[in-house]
Amino acid sequence: MAVHETKPQGGENVRNYRYLTLADRETLEASYLKGARPQDIADTLGVHVATIYKELKRGDTGKLDGNMRQGYSATLAQYRLQQNFKCRGRKAKDGQKGPETAAP
Repeated sequence: MAVHETKPQGGENVRNYRYLTLADRETLEASYLKGARPQDIADTLGVHVATIYKELKRGDTGKLDGNMRQGYSATLAQYRLQQNFKCRGRKAKDGQKGPETAAP
């Protein structure tokens, strides 16, 4: 008699993620300025290293820091994230009004 193991289907626990908070970003900024590697920062924050690289790109100041790497600002990253949240959602088509401006 064969015993069949059930494997979890793909797509389960897909929404098991979290956003970085401003405190997380400030921790990232402090560690990054001290010269920590992105992998070490990811381990500290408990996120994937790709999250750190995306976050470093989001908070890029356009200047080099003391370690001759791209500069990072936690407040700039937080601001850009909030601006991106405002742009979310379905876009209104030309000539149509959104639900908040439609007349009853």
